[in-house]
Amino acid sequence: MRTENADRLYTYEDYLKIDDDNQYELIGGKLILVPAPKTIHQEITLAIASVIRDFVRRSNLGKVLIAPTDVLLSETEKPQPDILFISTKRLGIITDMNVQGAPDLVVKILSPSTGKYDKVEKSKMYYKHGVKEYWIVDPDHKTIEVFIPAEKNWNLFQSYDDEDTLASPLLTGLEIQLSDIFN
Repeated sequence: MRTENADRLYTYEDYLKIDDDNQYELIGGKLILVPAPKTIHQEITLAIASVIRDFVRRSNLGKVLIAPTDVLLSETEKPQPDILFISTKRLGIITDMNVQGAPDLVVKILSPSTGKYDKVEKSKMYYKHGVKEYWIVDPDHKTIEVFIPAEKNWNLFQSYDDEDTLASPLLTGLEIQLSDIFN
């Protein structure tokens, strides 16, 4: 993970003017270069997103999107979550270019180079903007931590390992066999 021109504060308008083939996130006004994910990251992303998407479609609950989808939280914060869910009543925040506002659910698959940043900085940002549920997926340890908002920060709802069945507090009835995700 590399920060471009660390002294400068960037806006979404600045981000739109970038003319190169790199992928960036805008976090707290800092332009963060996002390296290409490893294949295991993509396999896990696809597996989780497919299960969530199938459940959401069957129940007509909303929409599931994957990275690289720009999520415009403010003029200086534009992450690209690995997986995001937006409920039916909030589908109006999805435009042709981006998502304008906080998703209901954000799923982040950790990468070795960004793990600490994802657990601290992005976590704070998602909480501040009203994400209702945040999952942190650790491919190395084969775990998923599910967080829900509490009074001043996230509360760990449940930690799951590869032998468990994940149940989402937000998406009632969704169950994911983690052995299918990690093996």
